[in-house]
Amino acid sequence: MFAVIQHAGKQYFVAAGQKLSVEKLAGDPGHSISIDNVLLIVDGQKIQLGQPFLEKASVKATILRQYRGPKVTVLKYKPKVRYRRKFGHRQGLTEVEITSIAV
Repeated sequence: MFAVIQHAGKQYFVAAGQKLSVEKLAGDPGHSISIDNVLLIVDGQKIQLGQPFLEKASVKATILRQYRGPKVTVLKYKPKVRYRRKFGHRQGLTEVEITSIAV
């Protein structure tokens, strides 16, 4: 069984037992969460498609760890006016393991 879920404006193709890194979710490692924005479920030959989401469908997941992604350096430069800015950003991420897909 596979599903397509939406979280933080991004879509993920998931299956039970899969580990996935998504944008930061609230919760501590070990907590169980439910994602209700399910767009598609494929169960063998049976396909359920939402308009845009499936009602009564959810994906259960367990939070494995909270961490920060790699540093992204941002440079701003304007020629001839001595304008230079450099700063960085590290996105907060959550690693989750998909435990089940409920219809």
